[in-house]
This record gives sequence, C-alpha cells and structure tokens, in this order.
Amino acid sequence: MPSFVYDLSTCEMVTLLTVFLVGSTWFGTIFLRPFIRSFIRREAGANDIVGYLLSAHGVYFGILLGLLALSAYENFAAADGIVGDEAAKLATLYTDVSAYPQPLRGELQDVLRTYTNYVINEGWEEQRRGIVPRGAAGHVARLHQKLVGFEPTTKGQEIIHGEALRQFNAVIEARRKRHNAVLSGLPPILWYVVIIGVGINMLLIWLLEMKLLSHLFLGGVISFFLAALIALVASTEKPFRGETSVSPESFQIIYDTLMTNGAASTAATSVDKR
Repeated sequence: MPSFVYDLSTCEMVTLLTVFLVGSTWFGTIFLRPFIRSFIRREAGANDIVGYLLSAHGVYFGILLGLLALSAYENFAAADGIVGDEAAKLATLYTDVSAYPQPLRGELQDVLRTYTNYVINEGWEEQRRGIVPRGAAGHVARLHQKLVGFEPTTKGQEIIHGEALRQFNAVIEARRKRHNAVLSGLPPILWYVVIIGVGINMLLIWLLEMKLLSHLFLGGVISFFLAALIALVASTEKPFRGETSVSPESFQIIYDTLMTNGAASTAATSVDKR
C-alpha cells in the first residue's frame, strides 16, 4: 500500500478505495468492454464460462483476503499486547525505584516521568508516521547510569536494587519489541497479489454480457465490497499507523495514576514510613 494511505482517516481510506475500484470497474464496463468482449464473442456459452471463472476466482480471492485480514488483525493484537506489557513493566520499575533513598529516588522518578511523557506525546506521533522514535535514548541512558551508579548499603537496598535492574532490562526488551512492531506489516508481495486479483476480477466482470445498467450495478456492488475488505486489511496491517492504530492509553493510565506529583508523593510517603 502507498504510504500516504495510512495517513488518511478510516472513512477517507474507504472512500478513496471505493471511488477508485468502483470507478475503474464502471469505466471499463462502459468504454473497454466492447473491445475486450470481442475476443470471446463468437465462443458458444461464453457468458456461462466467464461466470464459472468469476465464481472460482471469487472463492480463491475471498479466501486470500480473509487470511490477510486475519493476519493483519493478529499483528495488530500482538502489537497492542506488546504496548500493554511494556507499560506494566514500566509501572513496576517506577514502583521499585520508589524504595530508593533520596535524592536518588526523586531523580529516578523524574527520569521515568520524562520518559513516559515523551513516549505519549512525541514518540507516539512519530510511530503513527511510521518512524521508530529515537528521542528517548537519552532518558534511557540517564536512567541506566543512575541505576548502575548506586551502591547499596543494606541488605534490603541490595534486594531492591537487583530487582530494579532486572525490571529495567525487562522494560528495555519490551521497548525494543514495540520499536520492531512499528515497522511490521504484510510483505509487499502479498499486496502485489491483491492488485493482480483485483485486476482479474475487473477483467472477468467486463467479459460478462448483460444490460448496461445491470452490469454497472452488479460490478459496482462487487467492487465496493472488495474496497471495504482491502481497507480493512490496510487499516490494521500497520499497527501504529493511521486512525485505527494502537493507542498510548496504557502509558497514559500509569502516568496519570502512578507518576503524577500526587501519586508520587503518596508512594514516597508510604515508603518513608515503612
């Protein structure tokens, strides 16, 4: 699919594909059919033969589009799961660093808040344009530097520090998986097959012999449904692109409920009391 298609809203995408497919079918029916039909006009039972071929093609092409739609949805669901998993691990890491002594505790929490805010407000917009966000690398490096620079003085701090480092590595792993998912999608060869299938479908429709109005109506209905199916696949094959994409809601929830100043103060107070 052309890259600009993913920048359209779902309604605009469906409208564009519908206008293109239905318009192409109608154009060929009116202007190209007389020339294409001349190749089989003398063939006995040509209309029946074309009808059988169109039915067989519809079955094969329908199965292909159905499998592509399923694959695209599974890819979308997997990306959504990766985002939820990363957000959960980030929340756990934030909770772990809340047990560190001051001033390191406040510094670590501040870095995590800044990182999460970047992911929500800047990184996600880059992902929606198909760009792997790079701006958080500095925050990650700063967080890692502060963590590895801490020297535990008690057994309890040693346990907390070990758990925080483990959780930090888990967050980094989940972050890399999210970045990989930004570039995921169906292989281009599958889209070429879809384009060929649409072309064959139009050709077989043009080869049918019937009244013009009936031809336009039936050809338009089939093309409209194909446009809707292709739009369904296109809107979900890139999980972070377009209007129908994975949202940063999981990150926003932990930022609002755990990382805001009020939540941070409450967590810090409860840790100090213990």
